[in-house]
Amino acid sequence: MESNTQTALSWGNVGIAALLLGINAGLSIWLKLGLSCNLIVAALRCVAQLTVLGIVLKQIFETQNPVYIFGMALVLGVLAAVEVSYWRAKRRFPGMFMGTLCAIVGSALVVGLFGNAYALNMDPAYTAVKFIPTVGMLFGNCMIGVSIGLGTVMDALDSRRDRIEAMLCFGASRWEVIRPVVSEALRAALVPTITNMGITGLIAIPGVMTGWILGGADVLQAARYQQIILFMISASTASSTLLSVLFCASVLVDRVPMLRLDRLQFADHSASMSQEKSASRASSRLALLRSSCRPKSELYLSRNSSSVSSSPSTCNMQDQSSRRI
Repeated sequence: MESNTQTALSWGNVGIAALLLGINAGLSIWLKLGLSCNLIVAALRCVAQLTVLGIVLKQIFETQNPVYIFGMALVLGVLAAVEVSYWRAKRRFPGMFMGTLCAIVGSALVVGLFGNAYALNMDPAYTAVKFIPTVGMLFGNCMIGVSIGLGTVMDALDSRRDRIEAMLCFGASRWEVIRPVVSEALRAALVPTITNMGITGLIAIPGVMTGWILGGADVLQAARYQQIILFMISASTASSTLLSVLFCASVLVDRVPMLRLDRLQFADHSASMSQEKSASRASSRLALLRSSCRPKSELYLSRNSSSVSSSPSTCNMQDQSSRRI
């Protein structure tokens, strides 16, 4: 078998590849897309971020210190939570960052440690050379699933406001109200992951498998590693999305239970003001509905009491008419 020699890449190679971005810039200028500046900023960020990440990971891989390893994983998790809570979210709610952070970091760490220990046979499970790249992939996919799930919950509660208020008015419990919304959000978040897992290997070689092949690993070993990573991604995405969606729904439907769309805040200030006004009107409307709606037992008692109170007057009228006769 021939030895696998690799040629070291220089900044010149990166520059040659960057020339391909001229296609994007040319299309943006020709069609007046206005994306040239964004393209340049994104390319510079890509180079800077990956360079810094490579320097940091090189030091962590050499030291193999658990504090640095889990610290790096925590930094990646915080960045993923910031991306979901502030950069991607059009609307926010109280505690969104902490809830998202706990859901993403908790799910990714548990699945990552379990997968490294038992599926990848790593000892210890937090071996930096495989643990950090694996957890990074889990964080990235959890971020996408959580972002889709939270957006679906907030949109569903807002669009079905009247229906949910009517359900709460007639005695529906908190879980009865949020269960359909949670199911819809979880389904929407898991569809991309399931689709990606189903078409892997048919159209293109996945990224992890490509990296292993380029690194000189056996092709079958690369395929098995890709399969393990996909199963870990599916599990971590499902668990993190479920936790974040349940937290979001429990914030927007409180313990009373009452729909609290007034807790939603738009990233745009003008949109936030209009949302607060509509939410306050919705809250007052729900309070009015609750004051006017009573259970059937109370209605039955009130009708009986009214009939009992009206019966003496009826008897008095009959007595008076008999006396006249």
